[in-house]
Amino acid sequence: MKALFVGGTGTISSAIVRRLSQDKTWEVWLINRGNRADTVPENVHQIVCDINDEDAVTKAIGNMNFDVVGEFIGFTVDQVERDYRLFKDRTRQYIYISSASAYNKPAASYVITEGTTLANPHWEYSRNKIACEKYLMERYREDGFPVTIVRPSHTYDERSIPLGVHGKNGSWQVIKRMMDGRPVIIHGDGESLWHLTFNEDFAIGYTALMGNRHAIGEAFQITGDEVLTWNQIYQTIADALGVELKAYHVSSELLTAFGPDYDFEGSLTGDKAVSVVFDNSKIKRLAPDLKTNIPLHKGVRIALEYILNHKECMKEDPEFDKWCDKVILTLENTKKSF
Repeated sequence: MKALFVGGTGTISSAIVRRLSQDKTWEVWLINRGNRADTVPENVHQIVCDINDEDAVTKAIGNMNFDVVGEFIGFTVDQVERDYRLFKDRTRQYIYISSASAYNKPAASYVITEGTTLANPHWEYSRNKIACEKYLMERYREDGFPVTIVRPSHTYDERSIPLGVHGKNGSWQVIKRMMDGRPVIIHGDGESLWHLTFNEDFAIGYTALMGNRHAIGEAFQITGDEVLTWNQIYQTIADALGVELKAYHVSSELLTAFGPDYDFEGSLTGDKAVSVVFDNSKIKRLAPDLKTNIPLHKGVRIALEYILNHKECMKEDPEFDKWCDKVILTLENTKKSF
């Protein structure tokens, strides 16, 4: 079988590509700009092309047809409309990566299933994903376009540790603050529940959907089974570093007020601040091997070992560092005034 992935080198897709590269039943093609070509397995074919240049894409793929086209970098309706034009007559299945952040905030129940309503007034990213889902399902119902929707939650890999509050350069500055014995900000009281999924575990669920007729016209959430509080998540990171956790708790509302340069209303109020427990019964009917093989205490150690040995992962973020100090100092001074 033949698969074409739009993207293929990101946090989620890279593990899927590696998994399929070891499966002789699949021939894998990637279409991207070639910026991370060194990470692509040798037996995976790469088309270096801008997916937004439809004429160039059409020329590059020639007469090829695919059993699966997977879209990993489609964030707005115009991008999935482009995919429909490019692939409507070229694939037996189109798998779209949406987001679990699209679920209603706050939901009526903390237990989330694929039937939970979609609505997120706090995050434009999520609203765009909802709009993409709506368009694609219309194409399925009206035109027979073979769509499968996948909703990941917080998926991470060896290049970054999972956090609730971080700057624009990722996780390194928070890691550095921990290593330096400085306080790190945790949103709320740190007791809301959260799912984390290592990308290799996610790949098990995703690849089970590929070529599966029971997945056409359906939506699936794919997450790990491990449920932790944010306090437990940060403590696990500190334990892996061998340092004391100096947690500083700040409400999501205050972080939003402090951070005009950071979209904390979306990423926190619209996502991570809300307790969620994902019911993965639906995906497990098609992927019975899906489970948490790499729990957080192992995944964090895998990531830290990689990060501490790759300078490109240690991106300093002095603006975020100063912002953290400002937030903490301001709140401490406010406490003294009472």
